[in-house]
Amino acid sequence: MEKREVVITGMGLVTSLGFGIEENWGNIRALKTGVAHYPQEGCPRAMQYYGKVEAFAYPFDIPNKLTSQMKFLNRGSTLGFAAALDAIKNSRIGFPDMNGIPPGRRALFIATGDFTKIGYDFFYHATKEATNGRWRDIDSAKLNSLTLKKVNPFFLLESISNNLFSALSALIDFKGPNTTLTSLSPCGGQSLELAARAIRQGKADIAVSAGCGNWITEIPMYELEGLGLLSGCAAGVESYRPFDKKRDGFIPGEGGAAIVLEERQSALRRGAVIYGTIMGFGNAIEHAEGPAVSVPERVTLLCINEALTNSGVKIEDLAFISPHGSGTKKGDRSELNSIAAAAGAFPAALCALKPYTGHMAAASDIAEIIFSVLGVRDSIVPATLNFNESEMEKEYPHLKFSNTHQPCHSDKFLSISYGIGGQSSAVVIRCS
Repeated sequence: MEKREVVITGMGLVTSLGFGIEENWGNIRALKTGVAHYPQEGCPRAMQYYGKVEAFAYPFDIPNKLTSQMKFLNRGSTLGFAAALDAIKNSRIGFPDMNGIPPGRRALFIATGDFTKIGYDFFYHATKEATNGRWRDIDSAKLNSLTLKKVNPFFLLESISNNLFSALSALIDFKGPNTTLTSLSPCGGQSLELAARAIRQGKADIAVSAGCGNWITEIPMYELEGLGLLSGCAAGVESYRPFDKKRDGFIPGEGGAAIVLEERQSALRRGAVIYGTIMGFGNAIEHAEGPAVSVPERVTLLCINEALTNSGVKIEDLAFISPHGSGTKKGDRSELNSIAAAAGAFPAALCALKPYTGHMAAASDIAEIIFSVLGVRDSIVPATLNFNESEMEKEYPHLKFSNTHQPCHSDKFLSISYGIGGQSSAVVIRCS
C-alpha cells in the first residue's frame, strides 16, 4: 500500500497577498509584498509592520446549523477554514458528493500555529483599561468590573485548537483518518505527510491538509518581539530579509493554506488536474549543545537527507530549494550550513518566500509548497524579496539567492521548515 502514488489535485490560499492561488501567485510574480505598515502610537516599530488579510470569502454556503458554531473559530482558524474550502473548490472534485468517496475514506489533517489566544490575550482590553497604560498601577476593582464587560465568556471555547477540524469535518463530511497538530512551523509539513501517508497506506482515497496561523495580534507580537525574533523594521516593509547580511528577524503575518491529495489512478479516472506528486518527506529534531534553547549548527540537515533518501531524489535533480528563512542571524546561518552540507559542491538555487506574506506560522509551510508548485509550473525560481548580499557568500558561493525571478530547468523542488527547539520537516515534490 505504501507504493500508492499520492498527487496534489487542489490548492487553496488566504494570505495578505490575496485570496486564491492565482491572485497570490500573480502578486508574487509582480514582486509584491502583503506586508504593510499599521501605525500605532506608543507601539514599538517592530509591532507596526505585519501581513494582514484584508478580504476573503467562503466559496460554499455555510448551513445555518453550522453558522452558530463558527463563532468559536479564532482568527487563524477562520482563515484556514476559507483556504480549505478554496482548495476543495480548486480540486473540482464536486462538493458535497466528493466524486462518491465515502466520508470514512476522506482524511483531514490540520496544522495550527495560531497564537490569537496566547497567554492572557482574552484579558488584554480589560487590563489595558484598568491600568491606563501604567502596567504596575493596576486598579483591581476596575479590572474586576471590566472583566465582566470586556471578556468574552466563550474565550476558553475559542482557544480550543481542534475547532477548525470540527467545523471543516462537519461541513465537508471528512470522517476518515484525522488529527490536529498544534506547534510551530514544521507542523504544516508534518500534517501534509500524515495526509499523504493515509492515502499511501490505503486508509483514505482523498485527504486535505490545512494550515493556519495568526501572529499579528498584540500579545503574540509582544511575545515574539520580547524573544528577539522580530525585525526592528528599520527599512519598513522591506525589512524582512532572509539570508541577507542585514537581516535582523522576521515580520509576522496571518493566513491559511490547504492542499487536496488523492491517489493518482483515482484522480486520473475523474479527470482531475494534477499539480504535482508527493515524492518523500523528512522529519527530525536537532539539539543544540548546552542548557539554553538555541539553534543547532545544522538545524535542518537530518530532515533534508531523510527527505532526499525517502524520495529517491538527488540534490542535483532539484529545480530549487525553498528554505524556512526565519531572517534571524543564527537561524539562517544554521540553515545554510545544513543545505551546504547536503548539497556539497552542487550549485543549488534557493528562494525564501516568507517576505511576500509575512511569517504565517504553520500556514507558511503549506503556502510555500503551493508557491513552489506554481513556480515550477511556470518554469521559474521565485525571487527572494529584499535580498541583496549575504555575509556567507564567500563560504558558500555555490548556494544562489536572487532578488529577481530566475528560470528553472527541473520538475522537482525541496521545501524545508524548522522551529524553535530544532524541530524540522522537509518535503520533495515532483510537479506535473
